[in-house]
Amino acid sequence: MPNTKQLEDFVSQVRRDIVRQVHGVSSGHPGGSLGCAEFFVALYQEVMKRKKGFDMDGKDEDLFFLSNGHISPVFYSVLARSGYFPVEELNTFRKIDSRLQGHPTTHEGLPGIRIASGSLGQGMSVALGAAQAKKLNGDDNLVYSLHGDGELQEGQNWEAILYAAGNNVDNLIATIDLNGQQIDGSTDDVLNMGSVRAKFEAFGWDVLDIEKGNDIEAIIAGLNEAKSRTGKGKPVCILLHTIMGHGVDFMMDGHAWHGKAPNDEQLEKALAQNSETLGDY
Repeated sequence: MPNTKQLEDFVSQVRRDIVRQVHGVSSGHPGGSLGCAEFFVALYQEVMKRKKGFDMDGKDEDLFFLSNGHISPVFYSVLARSGYFPVEELNTFRKIDSRLQGHPTTHEGLPGIRIASGSLGQGMSVALGAAQAKKLNGDDNLVYSLHGDGELQEGQNWEAILYAAGNNVDNLIATIDLNGQQIDGSTDDVLNMGSVRAKFEAFGWDVLDIEKGNDIEAIIAGLNEAKSRTGKGKPVCILLHTIMGHGVDFMMDGHAWHGKAPNDEQLEKALAQNSETLGDY
């Protein structure tokens, strides 16, 4: 059984990392990063099968692809604190010649990063290709991906979603961060998508909800349920109901903190709401 307190402490430290990275360069995307902290910690610390070291082939292990690459602060924090690269390197976020760019890139060879992401809508296609490659190679491990709900407004997603079900790619688990917010407002106001569940089901996917998307135990249970549904002829979609900015009260709910950095006073308030548990960098 997972140690819930240790995982929650890990999440708290990740939230500190997120706001410190974004504050350090007065740019970045804290809202979605904070909202997905529990998901990343659950995935990398409890659910995903990882092997020691990192290589781009990714054979004999599960793979993860971040499609909504602007939430890189949470990705970098969890990668660093999961042993992929030194935690101190978080200090270089978005700086000149850093491996930790605002959107993940591959040209500098940062361990844990398999694709350049941030051009929204492309991650589903890449994850799908990786999942098919595993099948062709006789590799029984899984492919995970994460996508924003506003990102689903990009048409390329739906071609890939249709292809995945049409080709029985049943070793893929795609998670949609349903926080209802994007850079210009709520997703309902920008482009109402109706029922995301109904759309994925109509395209032939097996869909499940994690209603408590900021509860570490609920996420672990949901991810394990999704794993149990793989290998049965359908790709699996998780609808993860999160709160943008979760864990920092003045950043929660609305879209204002999608891509806005805290000032010095706001940083201190954010840090005060999340305890230092693993050591700041």
